[in-house]
Amino acid sequence: MNLAVIGAGYVGLVTGACLADVGNRVHCVDRDAARLHQLRGGHLPIYEPGLDALAARNASSGRLVFTDDLPGAVADADAVFIAVGTPSREDGAADIGQVLQAAADIARSATRDLLVVVKSTVPVGTCDRVREVVEAELARRGAPCELRVASNPEFLKEGHAVEDFQRPDRIVIGTSDDDDCALLRTLYAPYNRNHDRLICMDIRSAEFTKYASNAMLAARISLMNELACLAEKVDADIESVRRGTGSDPRIGYDFLYAGAGYGGSCLPKDVRALIRLADEYGAAADILGSVQAVNLRQRALLYEKIDRFFRGRLAGRRIAVWGLAFKPATDDIREAPSIDLIGRLLRAGATVRGYDPVAGANALRVLGQDGFSIADDARAACQGADALVVMTEWREFKSPDFRGLARALRARAVFDARNLYDPGYVRSCGLHYEGVGRAGGHPAHRPSPVPAAVR
Repeated sequence: MNLAVIGAGYVGLVTGACLADVGNRVHCVDRDAARLHQLRGGHLPIYEPGLDALAARNASSGRLVFTDDLPGAVADADAVFIAVGTPSREDGAADIGQVLQAAADIARSATRDLLVVVKSTVPVGTCDRVREVVEAELARRGAPCELRVASNPEFLKEGHAVEDFQRPDRIVIGTSDDDDCALLRTLYAPYNRNHDRLICMDIRSAEFTKYASNAMLAARISLMNELACLAEKVDADIESVRRGTGSDPRIGYDFLYAGAGYGGSCLPKDVRALIRLADEYGAAADILGSVQAVNLRQRALLYEKIDRFFRGRLAGRRIAVWGLAFKPATDDIREAPSIDLIGRLLRAGATVRGYDPVAGANALRVLGQDGFSIADDARAACQGADALVVMTEWREFKSPDFRGLARALRARAVFDARNLYDPGYVRSCGLHYEGVGRAGGHPAHRPSPVPAAVR
């Protein structure tokens, strides 16, 4: 098929490259001249494992074209995907301005019948508004062509997006037209051969499915974090609790880890948007409100542990932070717990030296250089530091030299926001250890000796 993808951001790039890789001809449209120059030079504006090679291979073959020529991209398209951003407004609602603008641009350019597919994460009812915009523009032009509208939300995990697209657990299609469902079924057939993963439903249900999925995931994370805080107080180990609870097949192990709270570009934004949507319709959102409140409270947890350890005297301390991206295998720092923590430490007068395999430059742009710096590697981040905080579970952080850390860290303290380490072993190496919800982590139950450097 001939396809156009409006938006060369995270979703647009993955969608365009993957659809081109199975033989479609895809025009990926973006207005950002600097981004287009970067893409045409073979460089991606985001880090996503496997995407660079995929995009380069299909660009080289001519199946994937990066362009700012929307009319040219739409002219021969069988379907046009809208994959632009929907950032949060100040009131928490999703801003669909870019989606509606893209719809208007498509309608101004269309010369034949085609399907407009909304892939951006949008509130329920957005496709109805897209249809209104399209029909108004076609009527203004007196254009004889017909533009249908469908919903096809993305379910891509950052760090695994290419695999998620090529081996989806579900393909959700929202449409009221059997022919449109059949067209999209044909388009996705290369990824739907083992067994039928395609679920066709009405448009509003498809739009809502994306929000409901992210709300469920966020709720699991917040509930586990709330349980972790209670586990500390009763001297239980949340990791043991996780294994015992997750072994129930009705619960499972996924998204059952305690930590510093969820972040990234999806869960925080989508929970806020769903709360706002409930408010608009006069529906209760008590659980969603609690999910959000727990996550915000969890952001402060690591800072409070560090501040308590240093007895409220953080001014002049140097803290090493391993992991700046909100999760491993991405350079995305949007709403990353690490950025929140570092901001708190800097405001308390501490200096911070961070290290991340790929997200260092992004963090430096956001945080600036006043008290914050980036190390070349994990070991260098700890040299001269008082304490280490592990914020992202990158593979290279999973088995460090703890005895070496005990020699390098002046206050010999490790704060493990991802519960990567065995508390007993870390303490046996001469380090103070605190995780999230780990047995003995709460000072009221098992106080650790305070190194001389702290006193």
